Amino acid sequence: MPVKTHLWKVGEKPQIMAESRLETEKMLEEMIVQEPRMLSDEWMLIGQQERTFNNQPLDLLAIAPDGSLVLIELKRDRTPREVVAQSLDYASWVEKLEPEDIVEIYSRFSSGRELSEDFERKFGQRLDEDELNQSHQIIIVAAELDASTERIVAYLNDRDVAINVLFFQVFSNGDEKIISRTWLLDPIETQSAASKTKTRDSEPWNGEYYSSFGHGISRSWSEALEYGFICGGGGAWYSRTLQLLSPGDRVWVKVPGAGFVGVCRALSHALPASEFTLNTSEGERPALEVLKEGTYHREFADDEEKCEYFVSVEWLDTKNLEQAVQEVGMFGNQNTVCKPTTPKWRSTVDRLKGRFPGFEAKGR
Repeated sequence: MPVKTHLWKVGEKPQIMAESRLETEKMLEEMIVQEPRMLSDEWMLIGQQERTFNNQPLDLLAIAPDGSLVLIELKRDRTPREVVAQSLDYASWVEKLEPEDIVEIYSRFSSGRELSEDFERKFGQRLDEDELNQSHQIIIVAAELDASTERIVAYLNDRDVAINVLFFQVFSNGDEKIISRTWLLDPIETQSAASKTKTRDSEPWNGEYYSSFGHGISRSWSEALEYGFICGGGGAWYSRTLQLLSPGDRVWVKVPGAGFVGVCRALSHALPASEFTLNTSEGERPALEVLKEGTYHREFADDEEKCEYFVSVEWLDTKNLEQAVQEVGMFGNQNTVCKPTTPKWRSTVDRLKGRFPGFEAKGR
C-alpha cells in the first residue's frame, strides 16, 4: 500500500498544504550532508558520490554504531523498481570494502579527518576494526514508491536482505518548503536483518541471542544481576533491537571491554523505563525509583525514541566483571540484541557453554 503523508495548517478551518518538489536530487543530497539527522541521528555519514562498479556513483555512505555500513541511494521523484537492482549492485561493491578502503573513503569525504577519532566522538566508543563492515543496510530515499518496488523491498526484507525505503515528501507553505519523513518498514526489521546478513560468511541462525550490555555511567551490571534485567537506550538504534526478544528466548550477555558475563532467559517483552517495575523487598516499584548506580537515560524518560528500554530476565549463570569471559576469536557486536549468523557466533556459544555450565539449568 503506497505511503503518503498529508499536512494541514492549524486553525479554525484547517488548510491542507500543497505538495511540492525539490528542484534536483542534488539539493536533497546536500541538505542531508548538512543535516544527517534528516536520515537518522544514529548514523554517521562517511562518504558521498563514491565511484562503484563501472564508475557508477553511490550517493551517500554511512556507518552505524556497530561498524556496519549503510548505503543510501536518493531519488527525488517516484522510484521505479530498477533502483532496487541498482542498489543491490552497489551493495555488492560495499560488501567487498576492506577497513583501509573505508578509512580512505572517509578521509576524502571529511577533508582528511581520522575515521577512528570521529567515530569515537560520535558514538562514545572505539571503532573495532574486526567489526567494521561485517554487515550493511540498503536505504532508498524517495518521494514515492510504485507498488512493484514496494513488493520487492518487502520480499527482500522478509528474507533478511537489509533494505528499507525512507520517504521524503515536500510541501509548500507560502514561500517556504517543508519536508516530511516516513519509513516504509519498521527500522528494527532492517537493523535485525543487517545483523544477520554477513558479508563474508553466513550460516543458519543457531537460535541463541546475543546482547551487548553497556556497563558504565548509563547502566550497572551489578544492578542487572540483582534485579534481573537487560536494557539499552539513548536512541532507537540501541533500544529497538530489544523488541526482538520474546519470553523464553535464551540470551548470552557481553559487557564491551570486559567479556561475556551471563546467560539468561527472557521473561518479558521490552518495556520503556517509565513502565518497567522491579520486585524489591518493599514490593513492586518503578525501576527508575529503585536503580541508583546508573543514569538509565532518565533525562529521556518521556521520549519514546531515546528512553531506556528493559527486558526482565531470569539469570541461568553469571559472572562478575572481573571473571568475564573473553577469549581470542569470540564474537562481539555493539547491537543491544542481535541474532548472529556468522560461524564465529556458533563457535563462541559452544565455548561459552563450557564456561557457563548452568546455561540450561532451568530447562528449555
